[in-house]
Amino acid sequence: MVLIDPSLLAGRDPVGLCRAAVDGGATMIQVRAKNATAGELLALTRTLVGAVSVPVLVNDRFDVALLAHAAGAHLGQDDVPLDAVRRHVPAGFVLGLSVGTPVEVQRAAGWPADYWSIGPCFATATKADAGAPLGVAGFEALARLAPAGMPVIGIGGVKADTAGAIVDAGAVGVAVIQAVLEAPDPRVAANNLSRAVQDGLRRRV
Repeated sequence: MVLIDPSLLAGRDPVGLCRAAVDGGATMIQVRAKNATAGELLALTRTLVGAVSVPVLVNDRFDVALLAHAAGAHLGQDDVPLDAVRRHVPAGFVLGLSVGTPVEVQRAAGWPADYWSIGPCFATATKADAGAPLGVAGFEALARLAPAGMPVIGIGGVKADTAGAIVDAGAVGVAVIQAVLEAPDPRVAANNLSRAVQDGLRRRV
């Protein structure tokens, strides 16, 4: 999953970046634009939904995701409770949830999420309130607490050379920002991450 944040693009085209990431192997795009107005977020999401061949999620704003005909939304622990949101979205609408501490695990255990995003795995500069890095062992400890059958992904400072370790620790994938958006070639960066994840998944078989 590649998170696209317009504030980090330095004027580059978000559509071109997302298409390059998808060409490289990204299987999902998440729009995270915390400084954008609802209208700006809606316009960007609609554009991306029509421009890429993979599901597009919207961070925080499930209402914008619905209006944009996005595939779903990703919610934090301080957003509208996921169990309440589930009652207001159609079947098949993806709802992801951020989890970063044992307390958050307990709070979220009964919520009908489609996946958990656990982190920050490593130090990250793209989220000021992300908390202390969990490291691989910390990620694995939280991943083991997920409900049976709950897919978990790792987020926060993940790069191609660390993605495999996060998958080995229980993740089915990773979510990244800088590793792709700040790469000289986003397609190559996404491909390297995809290969690392797939190699890790094959080691489980």
